[in-house]
Amino acid sequence: MSITVNGIDELKKLEGSDLGTSEWIEVTQERINTFADATGDHQWIHVDPEKAAEGPFGAPIAHGYLTLSLFIPLFTELLDVEGVSTKVNYGLNKVRFPSPVKVGSKIRLVGKLASVEDVPGGVQITVDGTIEIEGAPKPAAVLQSLSRFYA
Repeated sequence: MSITVNGIDELKKLEGSDLGTSEWIEVTQERINTFADATGDHQWIHVDPEKAAEGPFGAPIAHGYLTLSLFIPLFTELLDVEGVSTKVNYGLNKVRFPSPVKVGSKIRLVGKLASVEDVPGGVQITVDGTIEIEGAPKPAAVLQSLSRFYA
């Protein structure tokens, strides 16, 4: 369930808040192949199901950066900021991939609004995110994302 705020002042009031958990999404072989085509990363561990079945994970796995790229659609399920002119990704402070995402796995995001800081013309938010894998003891990714919202 998404939290909706109207404007920067309401966003500031959420600082330190848990943003909740997104819905699960499945990471399919088609999604992995499409990402491989978009990035040129066709390593067999991602795109060759037969060879990957014999590899270290027993199945094809998603690219780490594919998992990371899914942060944005998952995050938009958690927080919607209205009443601003522009929303931009500003970067990442840290990212780790503790566990691979096997094809067919489902992932979701758990987020916390760690900080809201003033920047010229708006604010920069820091979100602590954990991308969980359904049924797995370790997450797929742990990250700290930076976004800016301009009035």
